[in-house]
Amino acid sequence: MKAVEIVTDTSRRKLLAAAGAGAAAGAVALAPGASYAAVTKASRGSAQEGVVAYIQDHRSGTLRLMVGEREVVVNDRDLVARILNAAGGK
Repeated sequence: MKAVEIVTDTSRRKLLAAAGAGAAAGAVALAPGASYAAVTKASRGSAQEGVVAYIQDHRSGTLRLMVGEREVVVNDRDLVARILNAAGGK
């Protein structure tokens, strides 16, 4: 089971401002159509607005999702690796 934490006291704007000061290169916009080994369908409770994924340190396996005005923190090393692989290198 993946650990998911909803962070309510940090706004998307505060996090994006902090991210812009340093490691913005780790920011990846999630887009449909990325290649995956298995197809996963969205559930009824899935996000209905734009989602931005921010990975500050790939070794931690922590992914911060900005969804509208909310921030969702997910600890999933496999998902972090798949996003970074999809984003490609220099």
